[in-house]
Amino acid sequence: MQTISRRQAQNLIDTQEDLAVLEILDAAQYQRFHLPRARNVPLDDAFARNVTKAAPHKDAPVLVYCLDAECDASTRAAQQLEDLGYTDVYDYEAGKVDWKEAGLPVEGPSGSAA
Repeated sequence: MQTISRRQAQNLIDTQEDLAVLEILDAAQYQRFHLPRARNVPLDDAFARNVTKAAPHKDAPVLVYCLDAECDASTRAAQQLEDLGYTDVYDYEAGKVDWKEAGLPVEGPSGSAA
């Protein structure tokens, strides 16, 4: 797992076609707004099963994020991904609040739909 900055996350989203972008918050948080291309895979008891549907290729890059730097769920999710055999995992620890506050595009009713 590699912790990455907003700029690095944006670069991955913009350039890596095979990147899986995963928001690991619950569905209500995801629906408020989320990063472009993000899929919702909450960090719950079904995480391991659901993540294999959202990110089927364990050698492809996976970016996980949660709400903000105070939220440690993305770090825990990244560790679980590595435990499941994923080899290219990125943790955007600053999360979607940092992304939105920087004025970057978000999707969902509380954002500027991309």
